[in-house]
Amino acid sequence: MSTRTTTAVSHYFVQKSRRKKFVEEWRANWRTVVRVEDAPLVETARGSRVGVYVGADGDRQTRTMDALVHEIDPGVTTTVHRHSWDAMVLVVGGAGWFEIDGEHIAVAPGDSVHLPCWAWHRTGVESGATAPLRYLTFSSEPMLETMGMSVIEDAGHAAFETLAPRPPVSEGPAGDDPYARRLRRIARQQNERRTGRLHTDYESLELLNSPRGTRTTFLLDKAIGYQASGITMAMFEIGPGRRQSMHRHPGEAWLYVLEGSGHSYLGTEPEGGENHPWKKGDLIVVDHFLWHQHFNDDPDNTAKVVRIHMFDSLLETMRVLCDPLVLFEEPPDHIRDAQAGDITTIDWPAVERPTWP
Repeated sequence: MSTRTTTAVSHYFVQKSRRKKFVEEWRANWRTVVRVEDAPLVETARGSRVGVYVGADGDRQTRTMDALVHEIDPGVTTTVHRHSWDAMVLVVGGAGWFEIDGEHIAVAPGDSVHLPCWAWHRTGVESGATAPLRYLTFSSEPMLETMGMSVIEDAGHAAFETLAPRPPVSEGPAGDDPYARRLRRIARQQNERRTGRLHTDYESLELLNSPRGTRTTFLLDKAIGYQASGITMAMFEIGPGRRQSMHRHPGEAWLYVLEGSGHSYLGTEPEGGENHPWKKGDLIVVDHFLWHQHFNDDPDNTAKVVRIHMFDSLLETMRVLCDPLVLFEEPPDHIRDAQAGDITTIDWPAVERPTWP
């Protein structure tokens, strides 16, 4: 006996309505600058306070990354948990530590930490500390949730030695059949990912001048030994009263203002767009393929901005979808250089750890 399943309307109308609703919700919740005041901290069962800059657990949706802010008080240790996505940490205030699969890492403002997928981790602050530990996380959870692969496990305050290890990986047999090749390929990838770098100390950073009018450095990227899911973090510093040259690219770029104040130009064309003011603690969200340019409005002090995007996964996948569009576009060199100005005339300050507030 056969069973027939049908809907009241054709798939055309079902999909059209579903896609229209998604776009309407996306536009209704879109923010170009998320103020630090827009992410109030709320007590959680982990022992920390958490606020949502961008993510489904707040009122600003995303399909690629999320951005959360966390605070942990002196003398507190969070529960230990793990998840199927990885997360990038940017410490912005206080001091404390992360423990990742039993490895203890002390952190201070400006430090970056990678929390690999399926790695047990918890965070704590010594009882003698004078301020809470404050940090941001940027994770790939929304992308995994879209694919039905978002999983989280909390183990309370269990000791690391009692917890199950990361899921095992089969090395694969010798042979040239498709299954053997797949086993070996995935094993190689996982072995690389599970041996990547976990921590960048802010005091080890060296900022270098760039043609775009800033000095810049990687915080978390495969170029400096990390094996993440594609999220990369870099910091750039804009001279007093100066600006970064204009550019655009497909995919979102998020920029957290670590120090300073200014504004950003965003538009579908190099002229005629809008200016959006920002200050320390705000998150700037640059939408897909908009021309954008960032300005430091302080005539006396530099501005430090941390840029986050998912180039090595989402945008690499988009390379063939966007072709012949490029993944990074600037104006001609003479216009770029005029916008950037003579960077050699900037008196850069010593690199010092940021403070909060």
